[in-house]
Amino acid sequence: MTPQNILVSGGFGYVGSRLTPLLLAQGHRVRVLDLLLYTDAGVEALRADPSFSQWKERFELVVGDIRDPSKVSEAVRGVNTVIHLAAISNDPTGELDEVLTRQVNFDAIGMLISLARAAGVRRFINASSSSVFGIKQEKDVTETIEPEPLTYYSRYKMFSEWLVVAAASPDFCAVNIRPATICGFSPRQRFDLTVNKLTADAVRKRVITVHGGEQRRPNVGMSDVIHLYAALTQMESSLINGRTFNFGFENHKVIEIAKIIQSELQDLSVKIEVTDTKDHRDYHIGSGKIIQALGWQPRSSIRQEVAGLRRALDSGSFPDIDSAAHYNMKSMKLARLARCYEHLSR
Repeated sequence: MTPQNILVSGGFGYVGSRLTPLLLAQGHRVRVLDLLLYTDAGVEALRADPSFSQWKERFELVVGDIRDPSKVSEAVRGVNTVIHLAAISNDPTGELDEVLTRQVNFDAIGMLISLARAAGVRRFINASSSSVFGIKQEKDVTETIEPEPLTYYSRYKMFSEWLVVAAASPDFCAVNIRPATICGFSPRQRFDLTVNKLTADAVRKRVITVHGGEQRRPNVGMSDVIHLYAALTQMESSLINGRTFNFGFENHKVIEIAKIIQSELQDLSVKIEVTDTKDHRDYHIGSGKIIQALGWQPRSSIRQEVAGLRRALDSGSFPDIDSAAHYNMKSMKLARLARCYEHLSR
């Protein structure tokens, strides 16, 4: 493995709080640009890690907004690779304010790419989302099928993919990854994601409440996601440059997910209750391309991630599951900021 100088935008969000220590453990120099919008739990967990004393010389935190040209310029300086995670994340949160969602999920990525290229960055890994597909009837939704985003969040994620592909060149390797809904433990834990929420309810209440149940929800384990992003820093450019990959290996109906959790936690005698729902998003993503093109094989599963999350819950890591800190919709307080246009109009 060749050590890199890596910038992780949003490096202390849900995924970033697991990815940042993995990259440091692999020997990379890691700079994080993060506004710490959803608490500093990820930072505190990193500093409490027994290995942090060995890592701290290779770690830097820039607290700032991804829409601020001066902070982004500071963050990309001296970096080889950017892993872009920062976003208004999930469909309901994105619906709060379309302008805000556009500023963060589209304007900012255009500015970040521009400043990264000017700073000599050679690789750009973009975290998109499989939610760009919306509701699909096809048996297997592959990358060749046109997205039909239903929300501001998924729409601007889709638009941003074109910025990444357009920026790809022989000296700037750029790739889009469309993860399915991510599940599993993180120091900056989210309980507003299907598997995580149902697991927390099962452990705490011994009841899983399923809304609807027939909707298909593709999922991918946290362990798979962070190891893919780490692997992409090392892959041959010709394999990934200018390409977009779906990334999700378990496509289950919500009721099936509930039964997997019930089975994994069978010692708790968990019951399943079904109610009506207005959320009919339904899709089945195919990830054959990443398996064939990159030889990627999943290392985790819903069942394994549920087991890991249960261990964290049993250990008392999250004493208040209902805390707003664990729910993006409840805890996000962010104003509009048009500073990307300072860079556009310079």
